[in-house]
Amino acid sequence: MDSHIYLIKRYGKEMMIKIQFNEEIIEVPANLALSELLNNQGYKENSFAVAVNRKFVPRSGYSQVFINKDDVIDIIIPMQGG
Repeated sequence: MDSHIYLIKRYGKEMMIKIQFNEEIIEVPANLALSELLNNQGYKENSFAVAVNRKFVPRSGYSQVFINKDDVIDIIIPMQGG
């Protein structure tokens, strides 16, 4: 299911905010936890790190960090090699 359709069905007419997610501007419901955003965007595995406004967020804090208007969320995926 398209994540936008999922958000409309789940959150109805809640206020939407714009954020930057991996260099793309998207709209998400206000008061959305980082853990929900990651799940909605398909990030369910543990092989990545997350920065919100250039600050690293530990995995244990994903459900305690709430997304705000104009936040910049970057997913960092480790690369192997030398």
